[in-house]
Amino acid sequence: MPIVAQSTETTDWVSRFADEVIAESERRAPGAKTSAATAPDVVVASGLSPSGPIHLGNLREVMTPHLVADEVRRRGHRVRHLISWDDYDRYRKVPAGVPGVDETWAEHIGKPLTSVPAPKGSPHPNWAEHFKAAMTASLAEMGVEFDGISQTAQYTSGVYREQILHAMRHRRDIDAILDQYRTKKAPAKKSQKPVDEAELEAAEGSGAAAEDDGSSGSAGYFPYKPYCGNCEKDLTTVTAYDDDSTELTYACTACGFSETVRLSEFNRGKLVWKVDWPMRWAFEGVVFEPSGVDHSSPGSSFQVGGQIVGIFGGKQPIGPMYAFVGISGMAKMSSSKGGVPTPADALRIMEPQLLRWLYARRRPNQSFKIAFDQEIQRLYDEWDRLDAKVADGSVLPADAAAHSRAVRTAAGELPRTPRPLPYRTLASVADITAGHEDQALRILGELDPADPIASLDEARPRYDKAEAWINTHVPADQRTIVRQEPDAELLKSLDEPSRQSLRLLLDGLADHWSLDGLTHHVYGVPKVQAGFPADATPKELPPEIKTAQRTFFALLYHLLVGRDTGPRLPTLLLAVGQDRVRALLGE
Repeated sequence: MPIVAQSTETTDWVSRFADEVIAESERRAPGAKTSAATAPDVVVASGLSPSGPIHLGNLREVMTPHLVADEVRRRGHRVRHLISWDDYDRYRKVPAGVPGVDETWAEHIGKPLTSVPAPKGSPHPNWAEHFKAAMTASLAEMGVEFDGISQTAQYTSGVYREQILHAMRHRRDIDAILDQYRTKKAPAKKSQKPVDEAELEAAEGSGAAAEDDGSSGSAGYFPYKPYCGNCEKDLTTVTAYDDDSTELTYACTACGFSETVRLSEFNRGKLVWKVDWPMRWAFEGVVFEPSGVDHSSPGSSFQVGGQIVGIFGGKQPIGPMYAFVGISGMAKMSSSKGGVPTPADALRIMEPQLLRWLYARRRPNQSFKIAFDQEIQRLYDEWDRLDAKVADGSVLPADAAAHSRAVRTAAGELPRTPRPLPYRTLASVADITAGHEDQALRILGELDPADPIASLDEARPRYDKAEAWINTHVPADQRTIVRQEPDAELLKSLDEPSRQSLRLLLDGLADHWSLDGLTHHVYGVPKVQAGFPADATPKELPPEIKTAQRTFFALLYHLLVGRDTGPRLPTLLLAVGQDRVRALLGE
């Protein structure tokens, strides 16, 4: 059992769902406990299809029940968070932009995902295991505890045999439920602004929502689809079935193969999605499971499943519909990768606490964006401000709850950076030093002379994440390259006010050589030059001081890096070093 942490005891969305889940579990098993510790396991579920890279939109399918399950654990209850790997689903299409995959993979369309070869060079035995491995590693880094269930293993070992035979015996009842929705027209879609193709892919889900609900022909309706014994594809039609003997005959439209099997012994097929999902709710006793937009529209899987689950003697789980997760910087990523970012992509550039927080702070029905562009710096600033408010006790209850869920689980606190220096500062240092760790340590050691950082390990893993962001998401033409020689022509052309501003900066450089000191000094030079104290506040200054500051900053950037803009000037000055700054500014 995990260590039981103190409940957050707030009314945030996670706590509200935890209340509902505990109450629903007790309704389903009245009198089955004497205490929370001896009650039956509370079962929450997620479903992931490893049909390609499992992206950040899919992660909401896991994080929503994870956060609720973790709150239930904090209250002392035993919880099983099931992740059903839908690896026995059909291979629907060849995803774009996957390394080691070409058009020849199209020949496997229709086979189970576990029967499709892994991308070239992969150490994994098949397509499904290749993409499951990346997601499993990311979930471990994020502290997500779960029980994984392979649907290939479940179906091919005969675990669901009785459920399959039961569905076939009740196929007319299932057909009647499904038929209520087959003739209904979908409501007209509201107009919306165009979205990028990769964003549409992110919103699409696994594709199971669009699959057919079973074969219906002259022999009747059947909620079961065999995989062909010859070509392994699911392009099959059941042509006959006998309830007493369980003899089933099918024909494959792909290769023409046909055979008769005894379903009570046959393990090479699965229930169609709209029957499979509610069957599993009943089989596992799922109390809570969210669903994406593609499964939650009228007549879709979740709604229909709520009726079909009764045929299996179960109840529909409670759970919200979750909204779209967008990407800031998507256009650049889509063009370079050919697909949408995965949790592993996000964890290369951000700590797991930040990624957990993004999912914890928004209700499931609220959409949000994950930043891969400059916006990540603002997100980190916001996170650090929240961290400071938690430390000084000024945080609001809902924000405190989101923070708590980000930094720890019921099992304990996630590993964190010992000295969490500002992400934008670390990114600037990584940009300027271009992989030279000794230079990076020198600069970081000068940020706060009163408490200097002694090792880069103190700033890790945040430093490594910021460096990865610089190296993978900042275009080459936006990287910072410090001048090797002074810009003699520019220095010669300066008017007297510009020369004076440089002298003021250089005269106070040594006395202000720290991050805070240089911040104060750089902003103070235009104030002093205009006759105001260096510590004058914006309210005490005329508007033209801001213009003077922008002009001064642009001059410094041109003299130091040959551009109008760059990293924050205090960080840049520290990175360049006093002697080189003086040389480049003409001293």
